[in-house]
This record gives sequence, structure tokens and C-alpha cells, in this order.
Amino acid sequence: MPPEEEHRIKVHLDQLLGDRGMTLAELAQRVGVTVVNLSILKNGRAKAIRFTTLTAICRELNCEPGDLLSLGED
Repeated sequence: MPPEEEHRIKVHLDQLLGDRGMTLAELAQRVGVTVVNLSILKNGRAKAIRFTTLTAICRELNCEPGDLLSLGED
């Protein structure tokens, strides 16, 4: 993949937080990451996510990785 090419992963963190009545700050505290890092993920600007962080997010939001991430269109 050329370095200038953007990824197609879509992040649905905003929707999951809204569905559960949880704030980004509350999730950050529960997961043990900064609000800034979760905000980067939420806004689709993250280039990677650790499996431990993904696991913790899914645990706290009671969801599967596929609920949080999807592959967007070309």
C-alpha cells in the first residue's frame, strides 16, 4: 500500500457511546487510555490500535470488534 493511500477502516465509537449513554471521558477512564487517544480513534485518524486496547473497549462497551470497526467503501 503506498504511504499516501488512506485506510478504509471506519470506526463506530461515537454511535456505540451514544447507544450506551457513555461519554468519551468515562470510557477513557474505564479503559485506561487518554481521552486524546480515544478521540483520535473516534475521529478515524488512528493508524493502529493495540489488541489490549481493543479488548478493553469491547469489554466496557459490551460489543464485538466488528461492532466497533468496519471496512468502508473504496
